[in-house]
Amino acid sequence: MAVEPEVRKPEEHKPEEEKSVQGRRERAFEHFLWNSRFLVMLAVLPTLLGALVLFIIGTLDILKVLVDTLTYYLVDSSQDIHDTVVPSIILAVDIYLVAIVLLIFGLGVYRLFVSPIEQAEDHAPKHPFNVESFDQLKDKIARVVILAVIIEFFRAVVDIRFQSPLDAIYLALSVLALAAALYLMSLAQRHD
Repeated sequence: MAVEPEVRKPEEHKPEEEKSVQGRRERAFEHFLWNSRFLVMLAVLPTLLGALVLFIIGTLDILKVLVDTLTYYLVDSSQDIHDTVVPSIILAVDIYLVAIVLLIFGLGVYRLFVSPIEQAEDHAPKHPFNVESFDQLKDKIARVVILAVIIEFFRAVVDIRFQSPLDAIYLALSVLALAAALYLMSLAQRHD
């Protein structure tokens, strides 16, 4: 009976010192690869700064409406504010929603790629900043973006001047489509 020679892997022929050097290089490279996740901070920090800027802009817009309203009712009612108040407030709400999208994106990306945020974990498991996957992050952002689009739609509706009865029908169909979208969103949210 012939004895088959033992088949050795190429690594087994290397001296221990060479294996050790290769292992250190591999660990160092893997350490570098793992730390490359911090590159997402190049997206997270500017996103959070953008959210801050938008919150400031929205707040200043609301304060301007407040000042204009107080001026109109208490000081000088010569310049009518009724045509500008609602669109201005709707625009501010729209700006706030975009800022919220940036917050959810920035904190969600940080949580997914860098580290969970302990305060958010302790606060509530269903908090918008607690995302378990990239798909869940996209879903949460999509919901807020849809709300922002709806708000933008209503801002446009406030300024509509109907030229024909067909314009009113188009508006009604648009509102019906938005209502259907909101209904479908609520159905999807119940399944989560």
